[in-house]
Amino acid sequence: MVKPMNTSAIAAATNRPWQRWVQLLEDAGARHMNHSQIAVLALELMPADVEQKEWWAQGTAVAFEQHAGLRVPGQTSTGDFQVSTSRIVGGDKDQVLEAWLELVGSRTEFGEVPIEGEASTSSTDRWRYWRVSLSDGTRVVVNINDKQAGKALVGLQHFKLDSAEAVAYWRPIWKDVLAQL
Repeated sequence: MVKPMNTSAIAAATNRPWQRWVQLLEDAGARHMNHSQIAVLALELMPADVEQKEWWAQGTAVAFEQHAGLRVPGQTSTGDFQVSTSRIVGGDKDQVLEAWLELVGSRTEFGEVPIEGEASTSSTDRWRYWRVSLSDGTRVVVNINDKQAGKALVGLQHFKLDSAEAVAYWRPIWKDVLAQL
């Protein structure tokens, strides 16, 4: 299964219909390649006038893998799954990190899965980060950066999930937590 918006975005950005991409990749034997090989092939086949060729090559590779049944939506190239969600909130990155820490600082679990160890924070000039491991072997990372007009983007990723069902379980949990910011 391929998310329809992915293929339409690829077609629009590359000025090449999705079915043409499929044909080109099939003809080159992409069904028998790993993700990296498909991405390199997509980059080689990328029209010259496309901006951000590498980014679109990665997206084309993922969409082709989904199309060919080599992976399902939410599955990474290593076979595990991840869920990502984001929200724009008022405040700068430091204020939003403080609000996040207030919101989750006393939590001992998420989605009935205990937190393992201590959460950590770090920062760069552009980003603020919060990370925590859960007892089921998964990991949660929150990235916060400034946007215009006194707002910040909070991006949350939950890594090493074991199935598409786990993605479906966690997505509403994380959306609800972000909605509380």
